[in-house]
Amino acid sequence: MNAAQRPPPWRDVRVRKWAFQMTVLIVVLIAVLYVWSNYQTNSQASRVPTGFDFLDQPANFPIAGSDFRTTQPVKDALGVGVANTLRASIAGIVLATLIGTLVGIARLSKNWLVSKAAGVYVETLRNTPLLILVIFAYLAVALRLPPVSEAATPLPGFVASVRGIGVPWYRIDGSGWPVAGVLLAALLAAIAVRRWRLHINERSGARAHTAWWMAGTIVAVAVVGQLALGTPISGSLPRVDGRMVIGGAVMSPEMFALLTALTLYTASHIAEIVRGSIQAVPKGQGEAASVLALSNGQRMWYVILPQAMRIAVPPLANQYLNLTKNSSLGVAVSYMELTKVSRTAIANASPAIPMLVVVLSMYLVLSIAISLLTNLLNRRLKVVER
Repeated sequence: MNAAQRPPPWRDVRVRKWAFQMTVLIVVLIAVLYVWSNYQTNSQASRVPTGFDFLDQPANFPIAGSDFRTTQPVKDALGVGVANTLRASIAGIVLATLIGTLVGIARLSKNWLVSKAAGVYVETLRNTPLLILVIFAYLAVALRLPPVSEAATPLPGFVASVRGIGVPWYRIDGSGWPVAGVLLAALLAAIAVRRWRLHINERSGARAHTAWWMAGTIVAVAVVGQLALGTPISGSLPRVDGRMVIGGAVMSPEMFALLTALTLYTASHIAEIVRGSIQAVPKGQGEAASVLALSNGQRMWYVILPQAMRIAVPPLANQYLNLTKNSSLGVAVSYMELTKVSRTAIANASPAIPMLVVVLSMYLVLSIAISLLTNLLNRRLKVVER
C-alpha cells in the first residue's frame, strides 16, 4: 500500500490501537501519581513516617512457637511470619492435592454410596465460607482436644492435646555446604536413576517403578553421605512432661485449625478439577486399557490420571495460589503467619502503609514463585505434536 492509498491516522486501525493503549497508560500513571502525592501530603501533615527504617527497629513483641526475641528487628519477625505461611501453605498444597484427587476419583465411582458421599463432601465444603471453617476447626476441634494430663496417643509417637499435635522429628545436626552437597548429590543420583529406569522400560517393556527407585536412591545416597561426613542424626518422640508436650515437632492448635480448614476447603475444589479432567480424557483410552486386561486401578494410574493431569495443572495452579493467599485467614485464630505478624507490628507503632506494602510484596513474590513452578510443570507435561 503506497502513501496515496494509506488511510488517515484517525481511521488507521494500528494508530488507533496504539493511541488507545497510550491513553490508558497515561490515565493509570496520573491516577498512581495522584494517590502517591495524596499519601505523601497526608503523611507529612499527620507526621507519619513513610520510609522503611522501621524494619531495623526492635519488634517489641513475642512470637509463640518460635525462638524469636522481642529485641530482634521487625524484619526478623516478618521472616518468621513468612516461614509460618510457607509451612501452612506447602503442607496444605500437598494434603489438598492428595485428598482432592482421591475425592475426585471417588465422585466417578460406580459405587453409589462412595460417589454420593464424595458429592456431599464437595458440595458442602466448597459452599461454606473458608473463614467459618477456620473458626469452626479452631473452636470445635482444636480447642476440644483433651488436656495435656489426658493427652491422646492415637498412634505410637503421636500426642494430641489442647496444647498441640506432637509428631516424631529427626534431623541431621550437620549444617552448611557439606550437607547441602549431599542432598544435591542425592537429587542428581535420583534423576539419573529415573532416566535409567525409563530407558529400561522403553527397551524391554519392564515396569520402570521410578518412584520407588528414586526414593531408594535418595535414602541410600543420604545415608552414605551422612556416614562419610560423620554428621549425627538426632531426633526425639513427643511426650508429656507435666503441663507441656516436649520433644518431637509440635503443631500448635492455631496451625492445626488453619491447616485443616485450608486442606479440606481447597480439596473440595481440586476434586471437581480432577473429576472434570478425568472426564475430558477420551473414553477410548480407558477402553483400550481394558482391552489390555489392566485392572481398574492400573487403568486409572497408568492411563487415565497421567492424561488428566495435563488438563488439570492450569486450574490446580489457581487453587494453589488461592490456598497460599487464604493462609492469611490464620489471623482469625491468632496463627502468627505473615498477616498476623504485620498487624501485630502495626499495633506496636510500625507505620501501616509501608508495612502493608512490604506484606503485599511478599505475597506477590510467593504467588509468582508458585506460578513459575506450575508453569514449568505445565510445559513439562505438554503434549509435543510432531
